[in-house]
Amino acid sequence: MREIADALRRWRAEGVGFAVATVVGVRGSAPRQPGAAMAVAAGGEVVGSVSGGCVEGAVYEAAAEAIRTGIPALESYGISDDDAFAVGLTCGGIIDLVLVPYPARGPFAAADVDRPDAVGVDRPDAVGEVAVAAAADRAADGNVEAADVGAGDVRSGDVGARDVGAGEQRRAGVALDAVLAALAADDTVALLTVVGGGGLGGQIAVWPDRTVGSSGVAGLDVAAVDDARGLLAAGRSGLRRYGPQGQRRPDAIGVYVQSFAPPARMLVFGAIDYAAAVVRLGRFLGYRVTVCDARPVFATTRRFPDADEVVCERPVAFLHRAAVDARTVICVLTHDPKFDIPVLRAALRSPAHYVGAMGSRRTHADRLRRLRDCGVAEEDLARLHSPIGLDLGSRTPEETAVSIAAEIIQSRWGGSGRPLRATSGRIHADWGETSDNGRIHANQGESADSGRIHAERGDPSDDGRMHADRGVPSEQVAPSEQPGP
Repeated sequence: MREIADALRRWRAEGVGFAVATVVGVRGSAPRQPGAAMAVAAGGEVVGSVSGGCVEGAVYEAAAEAIRTGIPALESYGISDDDAFAVGLTCGGIIDLVLVPYPARGPFAAADVDRPDAVGVDRPDAVGEVAVAAAADRAADGNVEAADVGAGDVRSGDVGARDVGAGEQRRAGVALDAVLAALAADDTVALLTVVGGGGLGGQIAVWPDRTVGSSGVAGLDVAAVDDARGLLAAGRSGLRRYGPQGQRRPDAIGVYVQSFAPPARMLVFGAIDYAAAVVRLGRFLGYRVTVCDARPVFATTRRFPDADEVVCERPVAFLHRAAVDARTVICVLTHDPKFDIPVLRAALRSPAHYVGAMGSRRTHADRLRRLRDCGVAEEDLARLHSPIGLDLGSRTPEETAVSIAAEIIQSRWGGSGRPLRATSGRIHADWGETSDNGRIHANQGESADSGRIHAERGDPSDDGRMHADRGVPSEQVAPSEQPGP
């Protein structure tokens, strides 16, 4: 959703109708995971992806139908389907999607909610009042039972003609609009979408202290919102199931909760040329990137135009006041012990997910000695990725940045770092899952080969130098430095 948010905001502002398809379940191997989204506008414009190209054509047709009918839908695509070959999901897995249409009319979807006082209402309770009043007007005309009307029937999304009663009177997209605004402000929010039962397509925007919208299913809101807040606090998304009155049991109604936290932070210490390349890769991976260096001549936005923030300050002083959490990535590229050691000491004691430092093996050994002298515990030292990056044979700043980015990804998901052709089993596997040819996902901190970092192409790296001169035994060549002094 985050990747397509700009387009959705534009379509909402222009009054364009569209439908959003979101992956809510994956069985087996699939190229995209739950939360991946694709949107189709009424005019045919497409943004996002749900399968990396495997089923997008079929999803486009389903989205166009949802726009035409105004009816949400659940769709599954996979090798077990009769039309699997036709839609092209060649990975062998199955993906489940929910499609929610958002009509072009404006803030209210119901055709008979045209009163001036119904337009632009932002309060959820006011939305309910408007919907109830509109449904009451319909009841007076004999179209709906007045007893069916209630604030609990208000919901966003679009359920369509098969639903009856006050559920037809709702503000379309109220929860989506709230989530899009929260994403623009880098706020933490969750979007709850009903993916089963009579409330299919109902949505609620959930914060720790408030909500916008309703599921449209009596009794479901309280239980689903409570669970959504738990997932949001943990920074996780997931599918939950409830009984017809919101009971926590695995039947009847499915609810998908997608949590959106602010972008994870990447802190880059050392304003060198390699840092500029790391910044570009960090932005590409979706991090909010800060560059910090104590030297004003180097710590400039002109040198780092891709950084979200450039700070001229002693690294350790900045780190002490920076917001660091379990998703934060810290790259220390300074090559100066008077800066390296204090900032690494603080970083290794922080909750940061990844801490890496550039330097040769000799520099790394000296760095470990200094950190031990400063009282850093062995379990903290074991978290240090140094020399930084995976062994890709990198030479240029850009290639080195790719090796650093690769190690960050590996540490996040637990990959082995081996070529996929050398492994077997599922490619998109869970952490720690084994394959027929050894583990695909190794434990974080698993030991790397020792030896020289930079050498001639073609030298094997197993049990010796990472990169050695072609044809020269690894034990005959002395270590050298990683980029930098």
